[in-house]
Amino acid sequence: MTQALAAAAQPAVNDHEHLTVSGVGKSFGKVRALRDVDLGVLRGTTTAIVGPSGSGKTTLLRIIAGFDAPDEGTVRLNGRVVADGRRLVPAHKRNIGFVAQDGALFPHLSVGGNVAFGLDRTRYRGAAADRRVVELLEMVALTAEHARRRPDQLSGGQQQRVALARALARDPELMLLDEPFSALDAGLRLSTRKAVAETLASQGVTTILVTHDQSEALSFADQVAIMRHGALAQVGAPFVVYTRPADLETARFLGEAVVLDAVLQGSLATCALGEIPVRLPPAQGAVKLMLRPEQVRIAGSGGIHGTITETDFFGPDVTVRILLDRRPGDDGAPQSITIRHWNAGLARVGAQVFLRIVGEGVAYPA
Repeated sequence: MTQALAAAAQPAVNDHEHLTVSGVGKSFGKVRALRDVDLGVLRGTTTAIVGPSGSGKTTLLRIIAGFDAPDEGTVRLNGRVVADGRRLVPAHKRNIGFVAQDGALFPHLSVGGNVAFGLDRTRYRGAAADRRVVELLEMVALTAEHARRRPDQLSGGQQQRVALARALARDPELMLLDEPFSALDAGLRLSTRKAVAETLASQGVTTILVTHDQSEALSFADQVAIMRHGALAQVGAPFVVYTRPADLETARFLGEAVVLDAVLQGSLATCALGEIPVRLPPAQGAVKLMLRPEQVRIAGSGGIHGTITETDFFGPDVTVRILLDRRPGDDGAPQSITIRHWNAGLARVGAQVFLRIVGEGVAYPA
């Protein structure tokens, strides 16, 4: 093969991509963990890889880190090939930071000792190393006083911040976070996630977060990659993947969804909720129409109505199940939908309610 043909056969690489994963596959025995994965991550941005357990997201992270080798495909960092069929740059030569789910702090070292472990000893010695440790702790909203404590004297959120500080001590060009907040309670998880995101953004570190928590992925990242059965189902900005999911399975995974049978004519879908505008209609005729629950609002009047059959109270809002009244000309069985409403006092079982729809729906071939 000539050099020109060989170059043409290679996947296109965006010069602005800090990390490029092209056609990566991985098997463990007869189990196919990854299938032809393509992913690009721009410098200084945050990408969340989200998917259910067993979808392949941690395997992909380990291949990017250099802990595992792909069976096929290529991984490039800063345009340099670090893994393909012929070579594998080891993890310690990739300048990548890694924070595991449990933080993996050394219990026999102090907090300061844990952070100092990540320092380049050719650059930081003695007092210079001590100052750098304090700087790193302050980056993650901890103080010099914390440096003298043992890891078991810290809260779970503080331990994760120490793990981040230790990873940052290496001045990594890429940070990998493997479900680092999953062991924390809800309130601590939110505050720790926000602190970590702010720290990484302020340092301009390109970051990849692996998580099974959809809301965490949507709130943390500039780009969300949804994994399913070892492949990427969709990659895009959080708003895009949530409001315009690639398929119904992705829609249901990323959040609650109202899915109704509908007939699409032009850009209008007719269903039990009336005529709903559809963005970029995929087909005409029978379709499945998807709306997010927050798009269906209880109103004071209107042509769409139904009866509340079930409620679940969640504090700030209430989940409401509504049996929709048949519309003129509708000879099918009555359909039910589930939405959320802010006023539990108005959402009473047996109450008749009017509904209005906000925004556009997404249609999928039936």
